[in-house]
Amino acid sequence: MTGKEFAKKVRAWRPAGLWRHHDFVRLWTAAGISAAGTQVTLLALPLTAILVLHASAFEVAALATAATVPNLALGIAAGIWLDRVQRRPVMVAADFGRAVVLASVPVAYVFGVLSLPQLYLVALIGGSLNVLFDIASGAYLPSVVPRVQLVEANAKLQAAIVVAQAAGPSIGGALVTLLSAPMAIVVDAASFLISGSLIASANARDQVQREPQPKMTSLRTELRQAARYLLSDPYLRPLLVGHALANLALGLLWAIVIVYAVRVLGLMPGTLGVVLSLGQVGGVIGAAFAHRIAQRAGVGRVVVASFFLFGPATLLMATATGQTAIVFVTVGWTLESLARSLYGVSATSVRQALVPDRLQGRVIGLTTTAGTGAFPLGTLLGGALAGAFGLREAMFFAASVAVLPFIAVAASPIRTLRDSWTANS
Repeated sequence: MTGKEFAKKVRAWRPAGLWRHHDFVRLWTAAGISAAGTQVTLLALPLTAILVLHASAFEVAALATAATVPNLALGIAAGIWLDRVQRRPVMVAADFGRAVVLASVPVAYVFGVLSLPQLYLVALIGGSLNVLFDIASGAYLPSVVPRVQLVEANAKLQAAIVVAQAAGPSIGGALVTLLSAPMAIVVDAASFLISGSLIASANARDQVQREPQPKMTSLRTELRQAARYLLSDPYLRPLLVGHALANLALGLLWAIVIVYAVRVLGLMPGTLGVVLSLGQVGGVIGAAFAHRIAQRAGVGRVVVASFFLFGPATLLMATATGQTAIVFVTVGWTLESLARSLYGVSATSVRQALVPDRLQGRVIGLTTTAGTGAFPLGTLLGGALAGAFGLREAMFFAASVAVLPFIAVAASPIRTLRDSWTANS
């Protein structure tokens, strides 16, 4: 082997592309750490309501609603504001704020003053900070990496998140068993402190200069610009409709699935944590292969396929019995996490690639309000249906709604989209 051949092989073995990108690696690490902690809280917070405060199914659903209603209430305003400021400092402040809010739960539990109103307040404030962080993060990424690398970047971020999600429920279930549900939330508070510190170490300013914005004279004018762009685009419009319907279905499911698993299927917290962790295998697979699948089949077909999977996944969980609970819920959650992972990579990349940097915050804010904002409506509806008709009946209703996102995009131009960054060419 010649010296040149050896050098070529050495270069091929080195990590390439985004793994040498200083800011992206920090964002990637922060995403994985905070996602692991968040999974602990997603299990521990409702279990705190169920096991410590003996909340009803509707009260647990209301907790999920409180955590997600800021998507509906704050998305537009947050998007407009985030188009005027640097996004990275907002991400750091949101992380530190979430750490403080979550830490109040174990503190109140230790002093014997924990109550449902406090859990609702924690969920509401934490959800508001989630909105700020998510919009800022989505708007910041196109300024960190080139648009041609957005699918790769989102795939890597999604991989970090789903690996953390795979470990999070098992860790959460074990911590709830060993320490109690309120004390397990300490892990999530710590994860946000670490995440905020990592993001703070990134560059202070966006690496790509934003387009100069006109003098701000009217919030309505700024909002109209973003809405016109979003609703007139042949790819973004059906994507928004599918996104809203998917979040409505996911809200219905998430509002009741933990209560359903514990009270109808008889799963213990530790077992439920393991089941949810095993189900995240689908998310890991989706994140690992989303970039490659999008290159071969086209990013649009990945979006359509991800929407299709929601229906069968929810139906499988709804038909579980005490004897089949572990298998059916695991497989159903696997399909559901695969769908979310594929969608998270493909649809997010399409939006980020098509929207000019100066409109990123507003368009993501509108998408958050009109699309992600359907999630709390789903949780509220899920809780009401569970209270009126029963948990299993509400699960079957969620399965029927989960079919609608696929219908919304199946006949749209999205299915013909090959590359997110060449959609307008």
